[in-house]
Amino acid sequence: MNNIIIAIDGPSGSGKSTTAREVAKRLGYIYIDTGAMYRATALAFQREHLNFEDDDFRKLMDSITISLENTVKGQRTYLNDEDVSDLIRTPEITKFVSPVSANGIVRDKLVDIQRKLGEKGAVVMDGRDIGTVVFPNAHLKIYMIASAETRAHRRTLEMKLSGMQADEKEIKKLLLERDEYDSNREISPLRRADGAIEIDTSSITIAEQTDLIYNFALHCINEVNKL
Repeated sequence: MNNIIIAIDGPSGSGKSTTAREVAKRLGYIYIDTGAMYRATALAFQREHLNFEDDDFRKLMDSITISLENTVKGQRTYLNDEDVSDLIRTPEITKFVSPVSANGIVRDKLVDIQRKLGEKGAVVMDGRDIGTVVFPNAHLKIYMIASAETRAHRRTLEMKLSGMQADEKEIKKLLLERDEYDSNREISPLRRADGAIEIDTSSITIAEQTDLIYNFALHCINEVNKL
């Protein structure tokens, strides 16, 4: 058996998405960026000019479709068949994503989709509640952290490479605000899952953190095969 479930959680900018994608590629697994699903929902919410009311969230979740597609250029995110992969990474959407994703109606629908996507294993899924809520029995759980300065610098470079304007001080402020919100929300707060291996990526490269998790995965696969 080599089709384990790998759950990678952590705050924005910790490197989890990039690393999860690389680990999945090396293992021949499917990569699922759950954060992109919440960002796409936040984009739909913003476009509809909705209020933070359950009725509005219910109507929203009944009227949209969100899908992920792995391509040669990486994973792309689709909202109602529109490729919104770049639109969902703007600071505007970052401001909306935490309160939108904290709603129980939103989380119930997206968590259900995520579980169906990963139920057969051979998947690397990253987000904020993968090891605590979506797959609490995942074979391998990782919790990635990094300093706020490092995360803000990474996100700023990422945005500039995508052709967007970015102010590093503003990005850092938004990241810290989101950390505070996500860690203290009532539903599925951001926290390290029981049994998760914590990795501080502040001073290591993507290649180094990918190697670390890949080796943890190989060890996990070997242990599972012994059972």
